[in-house]
Amino acid sequence: MRQPLFADRGFYLGPVFRRAADRHGAVFVTLDRPLDVAPALGVDLTYTVLADLVEELSGRLWEAGVRPSEQVVVHKADNVDIMLLTCAASRIGAVPVLLSPALAPEVAGQLLERLRRPWLITDSVTLAGLKGLDLPGLVRRTLAVDDAPGAEPLAAYAGAEPPPPVRLHPREPALITHSSGTTGVPKLAVHCAQTMWNRLVPQQAMGWPTRGETAALHMSFVHSRFYHLLGVLLHFGSPLVLITDPDPAAVGPLLVRHRPGIVETHPNTFVLWEELADAPGAPLSRVRSYGSTFDAIHPRTVRRLLNASRRRTPWLIQLYGQSETGPVAFQVVTRRGAARADGRRVGFGIPGFTRVRVTDAAGRPVPPGTPGRIEARTRGRILTYLGMPERYDRQLTDGWWEMGDLGHRSRLGALHLIDREVDRIDAVHSNLEVEDALMSRLEELREVVIVPGADREPVPVVCVRGERPLDPERWRRATADLPAMAEPRQWRFEDLPMTATWKVKRVEIARMLTGTRAEGARA
Repeated sequence: MRQPLFADRGFYLGPVFRRAADRHGAVFVTLDRPLDVAPALGVDLTYTVLADLVEELSGRLWEAGVRPSEQVVVHKADNVDIMLLTCAASRIGAVPVLLSPALAPEVAGQLLERLRRPWLITDSVTLAGLKGLDLPGLVRRTLAVDDAPGAEPLAAYAGAEPPPPVRLHPREPALITHSSGTTGVPKLAVHCAQTMWNRLVPQQAMGWPTRGETAALHMSFVHSRFYHLLGVLLHFGSPLVLITDPDPAAVGPLLVRHRPGIVETHPNTFVLWEELADAPGAPLSRVRSYGSTFDAIHPRTVRRLLNASRRRTPWLIQLYGQSETGPVAFQVVTRRGAARADGRRVGFGIPGFTRVRVTDAAGRPVPPGTPGRIEARTRGRILTYLGMPERYDRQLTDGWWEMGDLGHRSRLGALHLIDREVDRIDAVHSNLEVEDALMSRLEELREVVIVPGADREPVPVVCVRGERPLDPERWRRATADLPAMAEPRQWRFEDLPMTATWKVKRVEIARMLTGTRAEGARA
């Protein structure tokens, strides 16, 4: 019997493609590179092909010996098959553990130590990077999607009969992802089917207006947000364009070919894709809805994206949250609203699912307009941090989760983000607000990040498009009415330390500027 997408208020990843194929048929799924687990399939696939492949991969895993509730680490080069292996492991009741391919080997080793001798699915390149670890002491067995030396090829189990699907209890661990690691070694977030369902349902309601539209996605396949968006899009039968290479030169022709109505990626990728607004063929002309999560997005970028669409009323949905909570606030920005948008406004709690408040140092709610710590109460909160329950408990007070951000609420209840607590600089009211102003005034900027220097002075680190140097006179004019800052440090964007979702690691940049050591540098 087919397993439901969600039952007993649980969201299960194992049956998502089979259910979508049964409901909608052979809807197309286009990739920008072949799958590592099945390169012969090419890049033009369908729901049905992927449903069959998920079941076939689950048969391989079962034949290899993977059983329900066992942890299966997927740690391989970035590609869509990370998602397929995740769904295959989930289908047989195993618990997928998703580790970013951008993790430094020593950090991956620390995360593996927190697990219960898991299975490891990897590839030759990633495995070579782990050669300094005692893998036999850390993992049960190592399977590879290619012919990696020292690992069993997953292809050796090809043709194995897929077992009947297994569904765990809705409150049992069902998926483990890791936090961004912007301030050190990431934490392992334990999700269950019930909390994932509580994230899925409100996002499904948000997706109703664009049901069935072609969706182009460039997102981290190891982030929980990707799987909730996938659940929404498959439920409504949207054709998918899944992108691993964000280079506009490659993305532009792909979007011209498919004319997506939905586009979602990381905020920093959207900055990169600003140049698609005027690209040949108008690749963004049919976009009705942009989706932005993971980090703040600059107002300049929002305006350019919305103006690139020729749809009558395009919009951008911004979700504010974190891996531990899922979205806790949202807002919709239209073309008209973008002209006067406040980049620090992140919206309202999700009715029936989340509430947000701002408190003082003693945990008491503060009046509207008063800065304080942002806290959230949500049905989508993770079960715990694996191996770090005391760290998880420290962030909870009577069901309110401390987000680690500073902000304030308006009289109408809208939440405004000021900064991360760890990034606070006394001389600047809001680093993020200053960065938004600079991005709007200097169109040549690819990124600007303000971090504390050795004496806690604000130091702007700037990245300019191309290789040209920053114009000192333009910089002086742009900063004339802003808080006093040190002279800007110009870096190449590629040299900024970032997470898998292209979130800039501000703490690490500050450590690099001051010469102190950054723990988990590439997490």
